Amino acid sequence: MTAMTLDDLDARLALRAAAAPEDSYTAQLLSRGIEKCAQKLGEEATEAVIAAVTANRPELIKESADVLYHLLVLLRAANVPLGAVMAELDARTARSGLAEKAARQDPQ
Repeated sequence: MTAMTLDDLDARLALRAAAAPEDSYTAQLLSRGIEKCAQKLGEEATEAVIAAVTANRPELIKESADVLYHLLVLLRAANVPLGAVMAELDARTARSGLAEKAARQDPQ
């Protein structure tokens, strides 16, 4: 069995987003609007942080899966293709993380 990729998950979400909201949690979330999708991502991210700082590895794994799922739902709600995010990550690999972070900081 091969591991699921973000592209695989995104393709699955596209199919589920096209379903009726009563038949798909993904479609239901999207029908509730970008604010609800953003709220759910925030909740799941907070739960992942709590799991990490309490050293609860099994919960961190579960909550991390929820974060990835809800991030992809939010991107879909905002009409931002996963490919655009991946291209941004790819562009950032051309320089070190410290140089990339310094380039993003506002001048003081």
